[in-house]
Amino acid sequence: MPVRPSRRLPRPWRVEVAGRSMLPTLHPGDRLLVLRGRTPRVGDLVVVRLPGRPLAVKRAGLRDADGWWVESDNPGEGTDSWSIGRPVPPEDVEGVVLWRYRPLWRARSGS
Repeated sequence: MPVRPSRRLPRPWRVEVAGRSMLPTLHPGDRLLVLRGRTPRVGDLVVVRLPGRPLAVKRAGLRDADGWWVESDNPGEGTDSWSIGRPVPPEDVEGVVLWRYRPLWRARSGS
């Protein structure tokens, strides 16, 4: 018997990494699959809106009453909560990264 979901499930969305702030984890040109509507856990990679900046991929750090403190893996590059002096409000966390799907050669080589 067919089953009809009671609510619409979130659809994954694709993003491409453009900067160097997440080196060595992510490199410019990496492509990621992101899921909206998922609550991050500490350590997850997330796509966030930072004030006056384009969407960015960051690592979810500490969660407090005001939102998520997000961090760059490469502290010398990019903007994160520490450089703006505040956490990212929960509504500015656009989604959680599910996986990197390109480039395939780096996924196989482990780098």
